[in-house]
Amino acid sequence: MKTYTLDEVQDNLIGKIGTPDRDRFEYELQMDLIGKAIKLTRQERKLTQEDLGKLIGVQKAQISRIESNASNVTIDTLMRVFGALQAHVKLQIELPHLKISVGQ
Repeated sequence: MKTYTLDEVQDNLIGKIGTPDRDRFEYELQMDLIGKAIKLTRQERKLTQEDLGKLIGVQKAQISRIESNASNVTIDTLMRVFGALQAHVKLQIELPHLKISVGQ
């Protein structure tokens, strides 16, 4: 029986690193993890979705959507969520000949 590494399985099923399908998969995975981290942190802080929504000025339904998957939310809203949760945020963007870092 042949065994495969996780990288080989991902390359075969999703696509190699740098391909559009793989990039989309990686992005969705990251957004899902961000949503789960928000939910866990909110629960640790003993906040309901409604409480968190009130802190940042959005409805409970939007907090629910963010926790399910943060891919369809603005950076501004994410930063307000993280601020309300007292999270340290570091955003780094790298482009050719340019590197931008923003921290909260």
